[in-house]
Amino acid sequence: MNLPDIPQALTANIEKVIIGKREVVELLLVGLFSSGHILIEDVPGTGKTMLARALAKSIKADFKRVQFTPDLLPTDITGVSMYNQKTGNFELKKGPIFTNVLLADEINRTTPRTQSGLLEAMQERNVTIDGVTHLLPEPFFVVATQNPIEYEGTYQLPEAQLDRFLMKIKVGYPSKTEEESILKDRLIQDPIMMLQPVISLEDLIAVQKAVSKVHISENITSYIVDLIIESRNYPDARLGVSPRGSLALMQASRAFAFLNKRDFVLPSDVKKLVPFILGHRIIMKTTSAVRGITSFHAVSKIMDKVPIAEVE
Repeated sequence: MNLPDIPQALTANIEKVIIGKREVVELLLVGLFSSGHILIEDVPGTGKTMLARALAKSIKADFKRVQFTPDLLPTDITGVSMYNQKTGNFELKKGPIFTNVLLADEINRTTPRTQSGLLEAMQERNVTIDGVTHLLPEPFFVVATQNPIEYEGTYQLPEAQLDRFLMKIKVGYPSKTEEESILKDRLIQDPIMMLQPVISLEDLIAVQKAVSKVHISENITSYIVDLIIESRNYPDARLGVSPRGSLALMQASRAFAFLNKRDFVLPSDVKKLVPFILGHRIIMKTTSAVRGITSFHAVSKIMDKVPIAEVE
């Protein structure tokens, strides 16, 4: 398959299952193409897990799912060295993290200790077990789902964990027409059961390489840095966006340009992605949060304050 046709093929395949959520699907693909990780947050039943499953089934790649629960341990994710009495040696029993696409379902229903089991893997693409470092398969992509923190039985994700997610997106409820279509599609059989892969692992790796070659001008990189610096100076923010956030915004903008069949980034690409990439990285002061000022209010103000880059 030609590289420019891959985004359309993936989108069309996922939309056989996920109806009326084109923007959400495109954002998920931006994360996939830019070698990032995606956090999907919304109320139960809006299709978070189904979206991740539809993506995984659309790629001919290894897929694992972990249901996060309060009693889950870090070794349940990464794996453990076990003693083999026959050989007299310790052998690695790999956990589900050794995969191409990992669905971390309801990630905030487990303890921060267990969530930390993902930190090294998400940033460095390897895991350390009993002092030995093991490389993960390439590519490695985490799609995590979570319910809003005010729901019972959930834990707040640590800042270090949040920062490792390229984007945080919401699915939202369908419209009346969309929900009627969902019911009709499932009268006989769930369409996820019939979904077939449309691209190979090699196709995905080729797209990720192509994204890294998409041109981004100095004007736009300067615009990105101005946005990040403004987040650090925002008076209601306790913690601004890290350099990892600026790298995420740059790479995601290149992936979004590729998605739109361009080999160069426009300022509008950056502006489109800012809320999804910076929103979960800005940590508000307690006094500001009490007054109802959220990080997404901060992002809106920051975007208004920083003049958009001129097209060269």
